[in-house]
Parts: sequence; structure tokens; C-alpha cells
Amino acid sequence: MRSSYLKEDVTLLLKDISGLVEPLDTKEREIRIQSGVHYCEMLPLEYKPTRKYIEIYEKMLPIFSGSTAEAVSTVSQKIWKKTAENTVLVSLARAGTPVGILIKRYIRKKYGANVPHYSISIIRGRGIDKNAMTYILARHLAGHIIFVDGWIGKGAILKELRKELGQYPEIDPEIAVLADPAYVTEMCGTHDDILIPSSCLNSTVSGLISRTFLRSDIIGPNDFHGAAYYENLAGEDRTYDFIRSVESKFLYDDTSGHEKDEPPSINGFDEVTKLAKNYKIENINFVKPGIGETTRVLLRRVPWKVLVNKTYADSVELRHIFQLAGEKNVPVEYIAMTHYKCCGLIKNMADA
Repeated sequence: MRSSYLKEDVTLLLKDISGLVEPLDTKEREIRIQSGVHYCEMLPLEYKPTRKYIEIYEKMLPIFSGSTAEAVSTVSQKIWKKTAENTVLVSLARAGTPVGILIKRYIRKKYGANVPHYSISIIRGRGIDKNAMTYILARHLAGHIIFVDGWIGKGAILKELRKELGQYPEIDPEIAVLADPAYVTEMCGTHDDILIPSSCLNSTVSGLISRTFLRSDIIGPNDFHGAAYYENLAGEDRTYDFIRSVESKFLYDDTSGHEKDEPPSINGFDEVTKLAKNYKIENINFVKPGIGETTRVLLRRVPWKVLVNKTYADSVELRHIFQLAGEKNVPVEYIAMTHYKCCGLIKNMADA
């Protein structure tokens, strides 16, 4: 799989499908998704961000690299306490990959261990890449594997992962993430809904690779799940700008010994369910909570509305959200939320 990642940082267990699938624009993909085509059977057409948006990103990167680095430090120490030098990192492509690289680099710097790091595909409703799992398990013990992703919204991918790992009972059905505002895992850097700068961009902060792809005419029974390499965006690649910025602010004292946060009375999924009911949204997958998920809605779906926690109406963390919403003429509504600083609502194309 071609990418802009360094080979020493990650082994991508993905089939390169560059040039085999015609990418579709956002509106066409959304229409097809809502008519029943699975999102993994299409590739998104990715655009060069506007100059104004990139200016905001470049200002926010040094500001929020510190809180991201603290989350990396905390979750890396939790991982080390669990599996130490035996750790095998398996990140979920694509948002998990730069986070897995940061964790690998942190462990190497703090503990002197060069742990293996793979990146594989898991697709909601289609499951984990079993060929990639076979490859890893032929080389490593199941009990040493730690799955990694970027953040958790309402917990859909964690639910998918736990279901899939029923086939692999020796693997810990947990996931290490930087931020878990839904309070569904303790293997996290924080339960705060923090801005992770890599969530602000698509392939240009993820090694120039696409979302993962699975369709039987392209992906054979013995193939890894696929992804495309966006060579046309090479001039916009900020993958290692992000990695180096966060890495420069790693904390090497013990940050993982804090007492467990007391979870709010309502959990993240219940809050999302309540939001769906309040806005008369029948499909829970149209509600994308948290900074990372809201950003994704604005970047690669057709948004209907952005909800912002009124406590954070003037937050610098949400500056890119307001910029994207303005560029796409998406209304912003200010409400009370318990777990999340913002939430993206996807437009029902049948109503469009």
C-alpha cells in the first residue's frame, strides 16, 4: 500500500486500489449511502481545503498539540502497564494510524522498546479484515495485541470490534483511544471531548490514503481490505507536521495514575439517542457526536445542522467547525450537552 508514512512507523495491511475505483463527490456518495449502498463500496473525492481553513488549522495545531500529546502519553502508559515490551499495536485505518504511530514513538522514547505497529481495516456492518488478522496472528501472540483508534464518538466502532473479537477470544476486546467522551473505555487518554488536530483533515493528515474499501469485484477473498493513495494531494500532505508537532510535547512523567473520572449520569449513547429523538432523526447513524465526528460530517458527508454545546460557544477548539459550517452554509444551533462540545447531524437526502 503506497502512502506517505515511513515504513518504520507502520505496516499497512491494505490492498492498494489506486486507479481502480472512480471517487465520487460528497453529494452523490450521500445519495447512494442513503439509498442502501454501503459506504465502504465507494471512495470519496477529496478536495484541497480552502486557504482560510488551512490557516485556521495551522494556528490550531501548535495550540492543541499539547493536550493531544498529554492524551498520547496517558494512554501509552496504560498500554505499557498492560502488555509492556510485548505490545503489538494494531490501529484501525485510517484515523487510528497516526495515533498508533504517536503511541509507538512514545513507547520507544520512554521505555526503549520498538513495538510492532500494524494498521488494518474494520468497517461498520462488514466487520474486521480477517485476512489482516490472520497475517498478524501468524507473527504475534493474540494476548499481546492492543487495538488503537483516534477517538470515540458514540462507540459504534468499539461495538463492532467487540462483536468481531468474539472470534478471537484471546484478544482483549478493548480499544485504546486518545479521547472517549462517551465513557465506554478506560483505555483512553482523556474522557474530555478534546480537539485532536488530525481530525481536522482527511487523507492529508493520514498518509494520503483513503477510507478503507470493500467490494467483491475489487477485493478478492484472499485480499486485504482496500484503500487508495491520493497522489494528487501530495503537495498538501501534513501527516508528519501533525506527528512531529504532537511528539515534541510528549510528557514523560507518570500521567496515567489519575483516579478514574466519575462518569456523568447519562452515558454517551443515551445522549445521542435523546438528540436523535429531539430532532426527529430515525437513523442513529445520522447523529455524529464529538469534535472529531462533527468535523468528519462537515468534511465528507452532507450536513444538515451542527449542534454546539452552548458552554463552548466561544471555544477556540471549535474554530474550524465554525469555518467549515460557514463555508458549507450549515446552520449552527446552541444547546446543552453533557458529554460533547458539538455534534454533527447528517441531512436526510429524501428530504432534500
